[in-house]
Amino acid sequence: MPLLRRPSFGLRSITRRGCQYTTRSTPVTIGVRREDPGRVWERRAPLTPDSVAELVARDGVRVLVQDCDRRVFPIDEYTRAGAEVHPTLEPAHIVLGIKEPPLSTLLTSPVTLRPDSLVPRTNLMFSHTIKGQDYNMPLLSRFLKRGDTYADPGVAKGTPGLEATLIDYELLTDAEGKRTVAFGWHAGVAGTLEALAAMAHTYLERGFASAFLYTPRPHTSPYLDSHRAQLRYIGNQIAEHGTPRALGPCVFGVTGNGNVTKGILSILSELPIVQAEPEELPNLINNPDADLHKIYMVHALPKSYIYRKDGKPYNRIDYYANPDAHQSEFHTKIAPYISLLLNGAGWAPGFPRLLTTAQLALAPRLVAVGDISCDIDGGLEFVTRSTTIDSPSYDVNGVTVVAVDILPASLPRDASEAFAEKVLPYVRAVVKGYTGQDEKSDVVEAVKRASVASGGKVREGFEWLEEKVAAWRVSQDLAMSSEQGKQTLAPGKNKVLLLGSGMVAGPTVDELAARADVELVVASNSLEEAENLIRRHSNAKALLIDMEDRVRVEELVRQADLVVSLLPAPFHPSVAEICIKHRKHMVTASYISPAMQSLHSRAQSADVLLLNEIGLDPGIDHCSAHSLLSRLRSDNKEVVSFTSFCGGLPAPDAADVPLGYKFSWSPRGVLRAAGEGAKFRLNGQRWDIAGENILLNRFPDVPLSNVLKLEGLANRDSFPYIDTYSLKDAKLRTMLRGTLRYPGFAALMHSFKSVGLLEPTRTIKLDDWTSLTRLALEQQLGAPVPSDIASLTSALTSILPSSQVAPLLDALSWLSLIPPSRTPSSTTGPAISSLSIPKHPLPPADLLALHLAHTLRYQPDERDLVILHHEIIARTSQNTEEVHTSTLTVYGDAHASAMARTVGLPVAFAVLRVLGGGVRARGVCGPTVEEGVWKGVLDGLESKGLGVKEAVKTGVGMEGVLAEGLRRSTHEPVA
Repeated sequence: MPLLRRPSFGLRSITRRGCQYTTRSTPVTIGVRREDPGRVWERRAPLTPDSVAELVARDGVRVLVQDCDRRVFPIDEYTRAGAEVHPTLEPAHIVLGIKEPPLSTLLTSPVTLRPDSLVPRTNLMFSHTIKGQDYNMPLLSRFLKRGDTYADPGVAKGTPGLEATLIDYELLTDAEGKRTVAFGWHAGVAGTLEALAAMAHTYLERGFASAFLYTPRPHTSPYLDSHRAQLRYIGNQIAEHGTPRALGPCVFGVTGNGNVTKGILSILSELPIVQAEPEELPNLINNPDADLHKIYMVHALPKSYIYRKDGKPYNRIDYYANPDAHQSEFHTKIAPYISLLLNGAGWAPGFPRLLTTAQLALAPRLVAVGDISCDIDGGLEFVTRSTTIDSPSYDVNGVTVVAVDILPASLPRDASEAFAEKVLPYVRAVVKGYTGQDEKSDVVEAVKRASVASGGKVREGFEWLEEKVAAWRVSQDLAMSSEQGKQTLAPGKNKVLLLGSGMVAGPTVDELAARADVELVVASNSLEEAENLIRRHSNAKALLIDMEDRVRVEELVRQADLVVSLLPAPFHPSVAEICIKHRKHMVTASYISPAMQSLHSRAQSADVLLLNEIGLDPGIDHCSAHSLLSRLRSDNKEVVSFTSFCGGLPAPDAADVPLGYKFSWSPRGVLRAAGEGAKFRLNGQRWDIAGENILLNRFPDVPLSNVLKLEGLANRDSFPYIDTYSLKDAKLRTMLRGTLRYPGFAALMHSFKSVGLLEPTRTIKLDDWTSLTRLALEQQLGAPVPSDIASLTSALTSILPSSQVAPLLDALSWLSLIPPSRTPSSTTGPAISSLSIPKHPLPPADLLALHLAHTLRYQPDERDLVILHHEIIARTSQNTEEVHTSTLTVYGDAHASAMARTVGLPVAFAVLRVLGGGVRARGVCGPTVEEGVWKGVLDGLESKGLGVKEAVKTGVGMEGVLAEGLRRSTHEPVA
């Protein structure tokens, strides 16, 4: 375990301008994640509410739990125990799950322990990596270094000592090497119940009813005691009435001697069991007077059926040392006499099989096999695949085979309680590692032994896994190269011209310049910015460019194979015209404007692709929506509601500023959006909101998260997306796209607008920044306003409701946009002495954008947050409704902001697809034009650990909450 810094404790709540945020000097935080939604029957939890309560009260840790309606313990039991509900577990230092999570949800980036320190994260799970399982090498790869970088995309190059630790429960052992944390016992119990039920059903199909028909399947009750009671009832029925005489005595064969077998024997003890020795079996079966009011069981250990080929007697040490010198006689000594086989024995390659497929013919009485160990192609050769709780058995040569691979999940409550009790000491040891109390003990040593990977390397004894990961990485690189068109790129360098060097350009540059077959030119009006972007890349160069110099721009476009425009949106059509002239493809992240759309025919005639809307919103939102909608259509489900919200926000710990907002892209775009109208349908009602009212007619509560309080604004015209997504207009009761903000944003932005700060055309000449509000207000009122605070307050009161004046003055004072007050605010913003005053008159909106870009910029230790969420309600053929969601949550890191990654990376993925000839479309297009585009973007994001997460639930969606909130907001006071 690495020695980590001691956390500091404490909690304080900060409320500003109607927005409440919570900040804390972080205690050690444990996260209990939800299991992979694809594992339908996985209801277990690594920590129970009782164990959470103990950790919170006794150990002083903070516990976060992801909400999950499938988990056996309801979420309110956890909250009553002291846990907090959290959607992503991002703040957690220690993340616990049962089985491995989907790669897109795996948390391996470093996490804050104190405001000034990052520490590695620790994950505990059954990772299914320690046998070199190929399918989980991508997961293990995320914990291992790759040169000077980390597999996890959230960790910057050169960051020392921040690789996550992977602890596998399967490796937690005592000093003698025996496993201490496992579900084997519960697997034995559940597997026995499944096998008994399968045996009874098979007998019934053959014309014989038995008391075993009443065997409960394990998932049908949350409590094992009820299953035991039912087995006792079955035993009583057998003791009273016996088993069918035509079947002869019922004989169970049990193998193994570990925890699985102990579970088998424990649950069978509720039946009238009579022990039988292997040598007694022939006489028992052939005895016509055998007592049918009992169940006979033979516990077959290797000494009863394993023989040396040379005739020497069985010796356990010799058997494990020389397995190839031995053979199994289970098919002659045991199998011919048993009705049911319950296999709890493990198997390894090189050892004789317990029973082959051909040998099944030598077991005429064998009705069912419960392979509880579930070794595929293992000791039981005929077990060639695992089964599920939904469909627990299949037939092999007339024998019913049960091979469920998640048996303990059938007894989720009992299994979780037993597991949590065993794992708790190890969790405490990990916690102490973070608090600096990591003393030597058997438990701490066990944790070290169970750490598959730590410090970017596998632990001693598992070095061979690094070779497996390296092989997977090579295959992945080849696959990605092929996917992104590397094999079909033109010989030599493919020249890409990137226009712009703004806040989102970094990831685009890094992704493209990482390709040896790409030559990148970054042209910008800021040579310093462009040089900073390309400084790590030998195949990229920076140029100074003035977009007004059309001759120079045309020459650069002519020399390129493809052009990327990350310029402000108004420049895109003119760049596109140049691309059409020189027959060059172009990619941009911006919306398709009317001016751009007008170039469609010309671009098609020139065989040119103008690919737009390939960033975040628009971009990833289209790709993820298209992916989910395609799946719903393939399932013959009808979409009746489409709601989508997206927002780039400061992380909560950086949001205590005016507007609850900071800028990771151009502030001018944010201010411009505050004046654009919106059209949408919500809960059957059509809304047309004019631009002057967009900030008033907001959604006060967008219920995406149990942790973050969010408000929303409708985003432009939602109706064209009915066609974009090929939806049926007549069937849709909701079609809404919106933007996410923290509460208070819309009200304060509306106040800015009311006093003239968002005026886009009429100019003013600024004397100093503290006069901006007064000059904008004078322009708005058409009358002079004295510069003193009292006069300014009076003027504001004349155009704003009194309730909005104080919050506005508070924000303007923080931003230094009004003269200092005699009683200064308790909070003040950053100094702006370094921000120069424009020499020429500019509109207030442009001046405010310049100012906000400086005062509300992200500091080096702050990070942003991107949330994208679709909610699609689909109607099934049974006329029921399902709520499907598709969510992307990304935090910025030391290397790049979340906004830069979610805009810049899709652009790069699209560029590589186009260069590789993987996009046949021409003209003005968006990302849904071809599967190769939208799927290429989603696959690329998944490879970077930024996968979109889908989920489904029954019940109602958010339509009602949004409609009620919008109705209330329309009745609030209007300035």
